[in-house]
Amino acid sequence: MKRYRLTSASSIVLIMLCIMYFITYLDRVNVSTAAAGFGKEFQLSHTQVGLVFSAFAYPYLLFQVIGGWVSDRFGARRTLLFCGALWGVATVLTGMAGGLATLLAARLLLGFGEGATFPASTSAMSRWVAKERRGFAQGITHSASRVGNAVAPAVVVLVMARYGWRESFYVCGALSLLWVVVWAVTFTEHPKDHPRITEAELAILPPPKPRVTGLPWMALFKRMMPVTIVYFCYGWTLWLFLSWIPQYFLHNYHLQLGKSAIFASVVFLAGVVGDTLGGLVTDWLFQRTGNLKRARSWMVSVCMLITLIVLVPLMFVHDPVISMACLAAGFFFAEMTIGPMWAIPMDIAPEFSGTASGMMNTGSALAAIISPVVGGFLIDRFGNWDLPFVGSMVLMGCGVILAFRMQPDSRFELGKPTEEPTGSHQGV
Repeated sequence: MKRYRLTSASSIVLIMLCIMYFITYLDRVNVSTAAAGFGKEFQLSHTQVGLVFSAFAYPYLLFQVIGGWVSDRFGARRTLLFCGALWGVATVLTGMAGGLATLLAARLLLGFGEGATFPASTSAMSRWVAKERRGFAQGITHSASRVGNAVAPAVVVLVMARYGWRESFYVCGALSLLWVVVWAVTFTEHPKDHPRITEAELAILPPPKPRVTGLPWMALFKRMMPVTIVYFCYGWTLWLFLSWIPQYFLHNYHLQLGKSAIFASVVFLAGVVGDTLGGLVTDWLFQRTGNLKRARSWMVSVCMLITLIVLVPLMFVHDPVISMACLAAGFFFAEMTIGPMWAIPMDIAPEFSGTASGMMNTGSALAAIISPVVGGFLIDRFGNWDLPFVGSMVLMGCGVILAFRMQPDSRFELGKPTEEPTGSHQGV
């Protein structure tokens, strides 16, 4: 596998994308911890808090495919500049909310801003990352997002304790806007235009993608549908964790706010390791076997099965340490699916990678709408904080089976799938 220097142009681009993923998830999940402040101030029920958690997901869902197409058509640079400015402003406005209605409005705006970010970054990676490093690139960037998950509870609690819940959003918003400025001066759409690029780097990067017109929407949609459904199964667990884990330890075990934040951070840090390892393992499997189906589909199926198994003890044991261990293990193996899953759109449709990844991520976005609200409803209705995880186990079981319907080894070209040559490690 080819190596990149940390100061190379490719590494700088990947680092900037890692920082973006970190900030976007910091901006998403800060609301989960801050809910202890605004929920009390605005006298919201758990169901209403669940609505606040999921509000951003409606426009987020809408702009997955649209944002992917925009990034394929107009480029990742301009797309992320616009989106970054929008989500930064939305984060600041969240801190200025005066009640449930304005909270929901700010979160909706956040969804508009973040909707295109992951498809746009995948579009950028399709130019800036060699084929045999796709799993690693997707794993490490999503690992950075889980660092945002892990850091958010502690950072928000620290700022809330010193200043208040509103100020936590102002800090996050300022970081977002700073990233936009740095992105503008460090990224070029095409590697050959970057001032730090070398001939050695260009030689191992994919050749320039031709500008393609007349995207076959329905044919691509049909090819990506199994991937989208599997990603919905994963997304249900993801958004349940992101929305309710900080509150889970606070209320289910009546821990102090600071201690509950530590428990939540341990769970999310397990996801950081899972993301990174998952990316490395899927690339290693591809290098070793030359078989994309084994490296992607089989790996996703195995990891989902283990996730299901390690969550089962939650239903039978009521102990904060055991619960933390089960949740951390579950999040670890769920996140190991990220590297192979996000590499699949680039495997299947490299020319349309932004659009294809947007189609896939609609599965997670739809889960983000439903999962937090269902979780809040079950907690309100039954007073049982473990019950929402039953849905995660059921959907992970579905994902185990459906993962075999994905076909990463069959490349999509203008409506025609072509088999990927076994053992081929060349860039596309």
